[in-house]
Amino acid sequence: MRAMSKKKGNQPDNSIARNKRAKFDFHLDERFEAGIELRGWEVKSLRMGKVQISDSYVLMKNGEAFLLGAVINPLETASTHFVTEPDRTRRLLLHKRELAKILAATSQKGMACVCTRLYWKGHLVKADIALGRGKQSHDKRDTVKDREWGIEKQRIMRHSSRDS
Repeated sequence: MRAMSKKKGNQPDNSIARNKRAKFDFHLDERFEAGIELRGWEVKSLRMGKVQISDSYVLMKNGEAFLLGAVINPLETASTHFVTEPDRTRRLLLHKRELAKILAATSQKGMACVCTRLYWKGHLVKADIALGRGKQSHDKRDTVKDREWGIEKQRIMRHSSRDS
């Protein structure tokens, strides 16, 4: 007898932090999974959820990708004997083919690479990065309008099911 595979909805959420602002500011296209080069105190802080990635982006330099703008606040107990830099530049670990694709895309006008999520994959910390084209203000208004319509639609559906 074969074991049935788990559905996506049953799996626990392994996210450390999400960048909700990225969906609002960019039309996200292609996504990549990248490892992050971290120090020990940073991993302990990530376990406690002391991270903020809303202003983070990926910069390409010398054929390597770096995560800028991510702030990992140190724990007071774990980092007493370290010199900590909460907003330091962290190297992203990607394959050469992925690095070339990101470099080619970000060299185009209007394209950027942003970090959308940090999550655990086993005992490793991974970053979900995405290539995106910047939205203009009218696109952002459409996004807000669609989101509000979705909420209103849910409200209508709930009230109509109670009346039956």
